[in-house]
Amino acid sequence: MLVEFSVANYRSIRERQSLSLAQSKLKEAGDLTENVFSNSGLSGLALLRSSAIYGPNAAGKSNLLTALKSMQRVVIESATDMQRGDSLDLAPFRLDAKTRQTPSEFEVVFIRDGIRYQYGFAATDTHIVEEWLIAFPKGRAQHWFARQWDEKKKDYQWQMGNSLQGKKQLWMESTRSNALFLSTAVQLNSLQLQPVFDWFEDTLRMTSVSGWAPGFTASLCDKEDAKPKVMDFLKAADIDIDDVVIEKKKFDSDDLPDGMPEEVAQALSQKLEGKELIAKVNMVHRDNQGKLIAFDFDDESDGTQKLFSFAGPWLDTLENGYVLVIDELHDNLHPKLVQFLVKLFHSDKTNPKNAQLLFTTHETSILSSDMFRRDQIWFCDKDASRATQLFPLTDFSPRTRENLEMAYLAGRFGAVPFTRELKRA
Repeated sequence: MLVEFSVANYRSIRERQSLSLAQSKLKEAGDLTENVFSNSGLSGLALLRSSAIYGPNAAGKSNLLTALKSMQRVVIESATDMQRGDSLDLAPFRLDAKTRQTPSEFEVVFIRDGIRYQYGFAATDTHIVEEWLIAFPKGRAQHWFARQWDEKKKDYQWQMGNSLQGKKQLWMESTRSNALFLSTAVQLNSLQLQPVFDWFEDTLRMTSVSGWAPGFTASLCDKEDAKPKVMDFLKAADIDIDDVVIEKKKFDSDDLPDGMPEEVAQALSQKLEGKELIAKVNMVHRDNQGKLIAFDFDDESDGTQKLFSFAGPWLDTLENGYVLVIDELHDNLHPKLVQFLVKLFHSDKTNPKNAQLLFTTHETSILSSDMFRRDQIWFCDKDASRATQLFPLTDFSPRTRENLEMAYLAGRFGAVPFTRELKRA
């Protein structure tokens, strides 16, 4: 469960910006009790099931999500998929001479197995500058570890808490300057830190504007117990598909892309040898005489392809209580479908394990007090220095039952583009 994410000095983000999924103390006019859940394992903490981020193009909405994705990537890959000297691929705010020379900073607060964790790190493109983890078992803070680069000594200063058990000296000595201690210790069998790493690897699910490829949903359609759920999802979204037929073929190494590194190709060939893979996805429709006609997946509309590709990950997220992060959810989807997808997270019936949805969008038709609480709505805009600013709707005081969509488009909350007439030649 995601509680809060903060980032500073990353791409268009200069000063620290924080997005919280904790319920605010403000009273809401509407009956939106299902938008919040309190059985997080921590008494007194209620979390939101979704948050939507609005703002003009180039305001930094995508950069906020990309920052979370970059943090996830460094956690998962730095100890295993990188070598000494490899770049961390982090870009600071470049429109300020000072920030170009300082590290980017990321911090996330989340709950895993009933324990709240506060984990973060600061890093340049070449090395980790600082890293820390605080755990709150039974609500009490325990500083498990911290490291900070000492530029004069050209070495790290370490602080190891008594609550962290295991081969701490070995883990410290094994941690490269461009790798995280968390990731290194888990790679070297730290069971205590495993849940923190697993949250990034298993619970946090992220995708880009283009969404997912259809492969995962197609794999569900190849399973007798899962296919009915996918078909029900499509029918509920009013997608006119009567069946999905999967064609499979045995793996052939000749099907691997040209130019793939030989070592990777060999590893894949060994892993997939003798297995059947999905070769084609057919969408079946009925003609005017009731006959079933198969269409190639690529013949369907962009919206149908996207919704089909969303079906599997969406159902998987709701079934397992994951945190789903999506950039521009509205892309190629009708406003009613966007509403349909979001409302699945707001229902106790369809979201029994309290999965969370964080997304950016330009779809203002769902910007309504009937759909969201004020603390679920966030805005991105740029200040005079062209740096991203993130702020919630709770910073404002809309009138009871005010039309939030009209108020936003009228510029009352900011975070809208201000256009002008073209200059005449």
